[in-house]
Amino acid sequence: MEYEKVKPPEQGEKIEYEDGKLKVPDNPIIPYFEGDGIGKDVVPAAIMVLDEAAKLYGKEISWFKVYAGEDAYRLYGKYLPDDTINAIREFRVALKGPLTTPVGGGFRSLNVTIRQMLDLYANVRPIYYLNGVPSPIRHPEKVDMVIFRENTEDVYSGVEWPRGSEGALKVIKFLADELGVNIREDSGIGIKPISEFATKRLVRMAIQYAIDNNRESVTLVHKGNIMKYTEGAFRDWGYEVAREEFGDVTITETELWENYGGEAKGKIVIKDRIADNMFQQILTRTDEYDVLAMPNLNGDYMSDAAAAMVGGLGIAPGSNIGDGIGVFEPIHGSAPKYAGQNKVNPTAEILTGALMFEYLGWKEASEMIKKAVEKTIQSGIVTYDIHRHIGGNLVGTREFAAEVVKNLQNL
Repeated sequence: MEYEKVKPPEQGEKIEYEDGKLKVPDNPIIPYFEGDGIGKDVVPAAIMVLDEAAKLYGKEISWFKVYAGEDAYRLYGKYLPDDTINAIREFRVALKGPLTTPVGGGFRSLNVTIRQMLDLYANVRPIYYLNGVPSPIRHPEKVDMVIFRENTEDVYSGVEWPRGSEGALKVIKFLADELGVNIREDSGIGIKPISEFATKRLVRMAIQYAIDNNRESVTLVHKGNIMKYTEGAFRDWGYEVAREEFGDVTITETELWENYGGEAKGKIVIKDRIADNMFQQILTRTDEYDVLAMPNLNGDYMSDAAAAMVGGLGIAPGSNIGDGIGVFEPIHGSAPKYAGQNKVNPTAEILTGALMFEYLGWKEASEMIKKAVEKTIQSGIVTYDIHRHIGGNLVGTREFAAEVVKNLQNL
């Protein structure tokens, strides 16, 4: 493939995708971009750790630097150049830093654009506790959830028109004339599509993940009591997937109690919860929830709230997964006021890299990274965000990553 302003490394091999599975060489080429704000601090720190973990695991990554965000605009005159999208398509797995999205006007979210252009339909965010991290809840060790958030639809589809625009007025008129629905003329209008196709492939991935990782339950989180034909349909289609495609290994919560006496006996329990109730459930009945599947907006809110339970966005990894393609990014934003200060916590980006290793099939290396990060924090070597709560030895972004590397070497 030809690139305009970047060149893939001469060393390394492509990751391939055959028969529904990744074929990962020992020396994969992996594109990465630092993004905006603190991305320039945390991504290089993470790569330092990932390189060491890969080496200890007998692998070697050939990194391919590409651009998105402000750097890309300076180089290409656009925030998301074709080179970057083409590189991810060609090499299949990428590591990214945070990208700034303006509130209100300005360009559309680059994160959402990347997900939609590459059909990265599942935003997968594991939420788990690292010993030593300060938490606002009494028993953070009970938190061990994996959130599957649908990534391409819902209000994030970007189909909307501003107040008073020709598009908004046309939609308002159509609804009034054709369907008898009256909406105030000074309204902005947005469309919330939720399809059977997108719902089922997300829930299918969530259930398969539960099977592959010996998880006990999958909970469908929705607001179907109010939005019956979008979020309510999400719930119904989710149960259909479980029943029709995984009926031999799943049971509903009702069946659990009526037919199994409350003992799942190796079956994965499929249940559902109303979204607002789920926010209290993850706090009051934390250990009853395992894998969660939900529409886009619910997933955005829920994953941030769950991350707060284990110490905040600074330690929360994330990923965007499609069929044979994945882009890995931390949950946190670009925090431009801290950019370039060698101050922020790189843990989220480091653990995002660990999640990427897990996706590549390098599970032992992924676990090594988690243990080394946890050991570093437990030893009291921490960045400012944790230091202000528990004290210890205050270090910068690079120094924290260097300490994680030392702990990797001594596991």
